[in-house]
Amino acid sequence: MNDIALAAGARAAAFCAASLLLLITGFVFVGSLPALQNIGTFRMATDGAWLPTHDASGSFSLAPALVGSLAVTAGAVLIAAPLGVLAAVCAGCVAPRGIRRAFTLLIGVMAGLPSVVLGLWGLTVLAPIVASVHPPGPSLLAASIVLALMIVPTVAIATGAALGAAPDSTLNAARACGLSGLATFRLALWPIAKAGVIVGLLLGTMRAVGETMVVVMVSGNVPGFPTSVFDPVRTLTANIALEMGYAMGDHRSALFASGLVLTGVVLVLVLLSRRIGWAAHA
Repeated sequence: MNDIALAAGARAAAFCAASLLLLITGFVFVGSLPALQNIGTFRMATDGAWLPTHDASGSFSLAPALVGSLAVTAGAVLIAAPLGVLAAVCAGCVAPRGIRRAFTLLIGVMAGLPSVVLGLWGLTVLAPIVASVHPPGPSLLAASIVLALMIVPTVAIATGAALGAAPDSTLNAARACGLSGLATFRLALWPIAKAGVIVGLLLGTMRAVGETMVVVMVSGNVPGFPTSVFDPVRTLTANIALEMGYAMGDHRSALFASGLVLTGVVLVLVLLSRRIGWAAHA
């Protein structure tokens, strides 16, 4: 009886979670319909600039914000990937036990650090440093660095879990051969853990592409195509956060379309991570 009740409760919880996701997606789609009908996907991809009005007479290109989102996310992942993986390797294969425990605690604190705190640090410390190299300071580079700090714990935790899933026989064989910690990772653990590491990177990418507060604070929020890492950018999430409070008509609907594009990007990342997971267990 208890097993039957547990199974029923699990099914109900899964149904509620899936239904909630579908309802949110449907809400965003319905909000996007006026823009899709009055402006059209072609104009939202090719208008060339983001100068919206309450009707379809403005310029509604989402391309600059989409490029800004992808550029900031790519920069963050390029920084966070080696840092997170090497940190997990150091804690799991190289560092002494005491340092390993302290590192695990530190990673947990970083993972729970509010994004606004990192954004405040980026705005008051990092942006002036970037400005001393190349003004204005708030830029693609600053946003990528702060976002990287946010997703390093995700990458490190996922990498550590993937390394910890390796069979004890593999580790014992590596030790019996006299391999160093780094050699153990490269020759014995990496072939087993690489799928988990890649999925961890994709999870970090999902968090980065959907982040709002940090990007609003340190990216500069200029809706244009960046030509260098020192240029200010605006992302899709920042676009929604900055303009939804006063948007009306087709302008408001175009912001819903921004959310729909973000949902599509996250869906692609989820499907990619699932495919990698299936391939690893095939």
